[in-house]
Amino acid sequence: MMTLPIRNAAGQEVGSYEFDPAELASGINKQLLHDVAVMYEANLRQGTSKSKTRAEVKGSKKKIFRQKGTGNARMGNKRTPIRRGGGHAFAKRPRSFGYRLPRKAVQLATRMALLSKFQDNEVTIIDQLAVDAPKTKTISQLLSALQIAETSCLLTIEQHDPKVWLSARNIASLRVTPACDLNAYLLLKQKQLLITKSALDQLRRPPKEAVV
Repeated sequence: MMTLPIRNAAGQEVGSYEFDPAELASGINKQLLHDVAVMYEANLRQGTSKSKTRAEVKGSKKKIFRQKGTGNARMGNKRTPIRRGGGHAFAKRPRSFGYRLPRKAVQLATRMALLSKFQDNEVTIIDQLAVDAPKTKTISQLLSALQIAETSCLLTIEQHDPKVWLSARNIASLRVTPACDLNAYLLLKQKQLLITKSALDQLRRPPKEAVV
């Protein structure tokens, strides 16, 4: 069993949270976490780079000089890839780098990444997070009170809250996500995890099986 303190917005301990880490995952598979992180990075690639072939660059198609009799090496037109300003022999084309791993593997990787945060003591649990109006100062003071303002942090709440998101978007080191959108890449990218008690309760539930 693991017991963690629950803190309020002022950073004071107001209770404790006890749960079995085995509820998240039986262990951590580094290869799976690596494969899932690479998948998310690949899906973020735009794949819009493009270069011109010899058929697309401007220039005459006529040979620069005749084949024989000049004393020079034979040479084609100015579009040839071996001349400066010519086209590329293997030109880049827009492509999609995205792919998907099996759904169960991605779900398991998320739970493993969450487990790794608890094992590394990089989790801070707060009792609740209520923001009356969008105000960056509110979230900034919260991070300072919890002593995690100097490092990258992932704030996980139970469900999407526009006021919380608007209050946190100007803090460069902070990322906000609801529990339903949490994934292994976000967990591994940010150093600290700040999570509400209700969001952690939601993540502890076993993943839903697909309905056939």
